[in-house]
Amino acid sequence: MALGVGLAVHVACPPACLAQTDPEPSINDYLPSAEPEPSRQDWRQRIDDARRRAKEVSRERREHPELYKPIPEDPEKVASERVLNDESLQRGDIVATKKGMFVYQGRSDQPRRDQDFLPVDPKPSR
Repeated sequence: MALGVGLAVHVACPPACLAQTDPEPSINDYLPSAEPEPSRQDWRQRIDDARRRAKEVSRERREHPELYKPIPEDPEKVASERVLNDESLQRGDIVATKKGMFVYQGRSDQPRRDQDFLPVDPKPSR
C-alpha cells in the first residue's frame, strides 16, 4: 500500500529534471550576434579610412562654411507656433500670432484644429 501511495505521489508530482529545464537567459541572449574580431590589418584599415573621411569633412567645412551655418528661424513664426500649441489655452482666450489676433474656440479635452481659432475683427461693427 505504501508503495502504491508513493508511486501515485511520484507520478502526480514528478521531480524536476535538470536536463529538461531551460537555462536562465543571459545578457548575451538579448544582444545581436557579434561579428568575428577583425584582423589587425583590417582594424588598421578601418582607422585609416576614418581618419581620411574626417580630414575630408574638415577640409569641406573650411572651404564652404556657408553650407554648415544653421538656418535662423523666424522668431515670429516660432512664437506663433508656440502659442497655437499651448496646452493651457482655454475657450475665449485671445492669442496674437504672425497672422493676426485670434480667439480660441476649441475645447481642452479635444485635439486642436485650425477651425478652433477664429480671427478677431480689428474693426468693431456697430
